[in-house]
Amino acid sequence: MEKRRAAALVAAGLLAVVSIWWLARDRTSPHWTGFVEGEERVLRSEVMGRILEVPHSEGALVPPNAPVARLDDADIQSQIVSARREVAVLDAQIRGQQERIVLTETTWERDVRARAAELRQAEAAARLAERTLARERGLVATGASTAQLLDDRRANRDEADSGRERARALLARTEAEGRSVELARQELATLRERQALARARLDELAVTAAKYVIRSPAVETVVQTQFAWPGELAQPGTALVAVLDPTDKYVQVYVPVADIEAFRVGRRVEIALDSRPDERVPGEVVFVADRANFTPEKVETRSDRLGQVYRAKVRILEGVERLQPGTEGDVYLVEDGATG
Repeated sequence: MEKRRAAALVAAGLLAVVSIWWLARDRTSPHWTGFVEGEERVLRSEVMGRILEVPHSEGALVPPNAPVARLDDADIQSQIVSARREVAVLDAQIRGQQERIVLTETTWERDVRARAAELRQAEAAARLAERTLARERGLVATGASTAQLLDDRRANRDEADSGRERARALLARTEAEGRSVELARQELATLRERQALARARLDELAVTAAKYVIRSPAVETVVQTQFAWPGELAQPGTALVAVLDPTDKYVQVYVPVADIEAFRVGRRVEIALDSRPDERVPGEVVFVADRANFTPEKVETRSDRLGQVYRAKVRILEGVERLQPGTEGDVYLVEDGATG
């Protein structure tokens, strides 16, 4: 009987301890467990070429826009030299064609004016010869002139008519030569089109040549992984190095559907990391997935995976450089208006 009473007392005591623990656990602020992660960027080759240099080893701090790999660009550089020569030749041809157009047009305009003047002179001579012939006919009719003189005046008239026709033909031929000026202008337009294409090709080659130097992002980063070494052949898409921005880290958590209303973008939070249990780091919710999924196995228990959660990211706002990716911690909400 005494043993049963003692057992009952022990059981009651254990129940009280468990109840106190459970109540204390229930009062704990809502939190979500996650891991510190970073936005690792894998830098890849966009062109094919043999790797000449990978200047930064793993763990090295890389300045913004610094070369992280160089490929052999001898072939593309030779193409650039050839394209530059082509552009230079076309530039010279265009200048020469412009000079020829000016000279041809000036000569043609001068010849047209000269032929037009000759035609006016020939027409005046033809009109004078016609009037002289008419007067001579009147004189012959009155007996004041002879038939010989009339024949001479007729011959002069015919010669003047022939001279006028020759002058008209010469003017028409000279005017037709203006087509050569138009053809010269068309040839100039063709040269300019070729020049534009050659310059565009040169610009494209310059853009391609720049891709033989693979550069880091526009912020300071740290090399995480080196995938390729000098002497290897890089293909388009070949991974060369992976870099990480040491100031851009976040904690990724999975928030149950029931809590998602409070866990919105822009909400301030505090992060308690296992590596610093007595310190809370300020953070801010910067991403919440628009679709729910099932909780990942590494974060929740099997029973919890039966519910759905939203993937979210919490940006770490202070002391980012001290935190190592992979560190586990808990994310706590900060009341609206609180400074944290």
